[in-house]
Amino acid sequence: MKTIAVIAAVMIAQVVSAEPKSSLYDISLKDINDKAASLKEHQGKVLLVVNVASQCGLTPQYKALEAVHRKYREKGFTVVGFPCNDFGSQEPGSHEEIKAFCTKNYEVTFPLYAKLHVKGGEQHALYAALTGKDSPFPGDIKWNFGKFLIGKDGKIIKRFEPQTKPDAPEVVEAIEAALASK
Repeated sequence: MKTIAVIAAVMIAQVVSAEPKSSLYDISLKDINDKAASLKEHQGKVLLVVNVASQCGLTPQYKALEAVHRKYREKGFTVVGFPCNDFGSQEPGSHEEIKAFCTKNYEVTFPLYAKLHVKGGEQHALYAALTGKDSPFPGDIKWNFGKFLIGKDGKIIKRFEPQTKPDAPEVVEAIEAALASK
């Protein structure tokens, strides 16, 4: 009897471990209007996930983010911005203030989500998945405008540090390669 119980336990463990892990698409988010959202609406697209801030020395990257978004959106690409106040309190505004700033100063048309934490004890589940031990690019976000390229299949393809501009050759090449993949 004990042998059967052990075999059954091993078989159950194998089935449980074979279950797919949840994807980035399954993580609950809120959009910039505080409505329930997820990345599911972008499923099948190539995404550039970026933690953004409006009072940072890197804030001018909004211009390049918008340009890259516009250049490739018809090919199945989207920039998604996540305002973050974790670094030097450089995103103190309300969601309304963030939207107004991005529209007025950079004519942002790419989706913005609700402000969230990318590090620390209050780290959002999305960033825990992007930077955690199971990520292909683990490690804390270093500053505003860290970038993750997500493939059509929802898997993390590349990580670009904050100083790497969204229109840098290595980012554009990675976006084009991801768009060309099946």
